[in-house]
Amino acid sequence: MSCFKGKYHDELVANAAYIGTPGKGILAADESTGTIGKRLSSINVENNESNRRALRELLFCAPGALQYLSGVILYEETLHQKTVGGKPFVDILKEGGVLPGIKVDMGTVELAGTNGETTNQGLDGLAQRCQQYYEAGARFAKWRAVLKIGPNEPSQLAIHENANGLARYAVICQENGLVPIVEPEILVDGSHDIDRCADVTERVLAACYKALNEHNAILEGTLLKPNMVTPGSDAKKVSPEVVAYHTVRALQRTVPPAVPAVVFLSGGQSEEEATLNLNAMNKLNTKKPWSLSFSFGRALQQSTLKSWAGKDENVEKARAAFLGRCKANSEATLGTYNGDAALGDGASESLHVKDYKY
Repeated sequence: MSCFKGKYHDELVANAAYIGTPGKGILAADESTGTIGKRLSSINVENNESNRRALRELLFCAPGALQYLSGVILYEETLHQKTVGGKPFVDILKEGGVLPGIKVDMGTVELAGTNGETTNQGLDGLAQRCQQYYEAGARFAKWRAVLKIGPNEPSQLAIHENANGLARYAVICQENGLVPIVEPEILVDGSHDIDRCADVTERVLAACYKALNEHNAILEGTLLKPNMVTPGSDAKKVSPEVVAYHTVRALQRTVPPAVPAVVFLSGGQSEEEATLNLNAMNKLNTKKPWSLSFSFGRALQQSTLKSWAGKDENVEKARAAFLGRCKANSEATLGTYNGDAALGDGASESLHVKDYKY
């Protein structure tokens, strides 16, 4: 077990606990320039710096929304952007009680010796980048490893390689003041049932925590961002209660109580589906030593994007949609969501993209 205690130890522990505050969650606004371009093109808006900034300003400055958030993950461009009035986004978030975060992986590359499985780039020079991000105001980081379920996947090689990459990233972040979000996403693509997803999720998470311990990570200063345990995208859907049971059981079997919070990714679920599944987990009457919250990108932005459509006159309506989703997910972290946000424009629309990259 780790006896490592760097200069940022207490700050890391405090920030990780703060991000996991029940009633709050994370907005993932860390889409790369290419990915946000796809979002903008879906509403016929040109992908340029001005429009990217306008969308993020719409989100970060939505009245009342930041009270439901504890963190926002930014892309490198966004970390240095300002509002149209010249105020840095980082300052707006901090004044709203929200910690700025930063995506630090450099995307996936094919893992040699496997059937199209992947590993991540970005460890080279990561310490220096983390120092710069900390100076710029970031206090946590994100690294998304991607695994897939197939006839023989994920391979033991892919599980091992991605777990070790996540652990190395985590410790480098901690040595430079950033709380690492450990994100081993198992893609929903496929026709597998929920039991197969549960089995793979448990194997992947067990490998991740073995690696984190071997690398002397301070678990109290980390967060986990896993997929929910669901059937594959081509399989029959199950109820939120079934998703909740299998997901929480997988966490109980693998995630140490030292970890303060589990902040789920939405993984292409519709906005409403992701919220209902999170709500069902928090209603579950069983042992949960970590807070269960959200780190949603698409599932917090879809109805907002549709309402905005790139038009100034729609900003107020779009902000109301965003506020509604933030409030719904805040309630879901407490198990008190009653489904009243389901009427949003696009709230029930599937957001699944096969082999999702960003």
